[in-house]
Amino acid sequence: MILINYKDRRPIYEQIVDGMTEMIRRNLFAPGEQLPSVRSLAMELSLNPNTVQRAYTELEQKGIIYCVKGKGNFVADGSEIQENQQKELLGGLAELARKAGQLGLDEARWQQMTQQAWSMGKVEPADAALVMERNRNAEGEGERKL
Repeated sequence: MILINYKDRRPIYEQIVDGMTEMIRRNLFAPGEQLPSVRSLAMELSLNPNTVQRAYTELEQKGIIYCVKGKGNFVADGSEIQENQQKELLGGLAELARKAGQLGLDEARWQQMTQQAWSMGKVEPADAALVMERNRNAEGEGERKL
């Protein structure tokens, strides 16, 4: 389900990208499955088709979906999606490691901190679903759902 929150500071196309990515990650769309057309999704969410097209273009650039001319947009192979997400994560970790070095942390302290962060942030799949459901229920006004 895609939630469009008009109170969110992020652009609407980014909200669509995040929503579609999450739906694909949760296997609501299987690899190779066709996504809703730009026009139909735009109508369903009451948005300009250009906004949806921008989101689909972003998803394609990230390797999450692929376009077949004249046929539509399809979910990419799951391994490609996971590989791209891991690359993004690695980039974020590299940035954090750079900042840690600037603060004077040595490698041993950095590893200790990452282990601590891993323990603090580790969420079991059942817990993650519960948190997501609570967040959805807590969000109220100013949303549209797919």
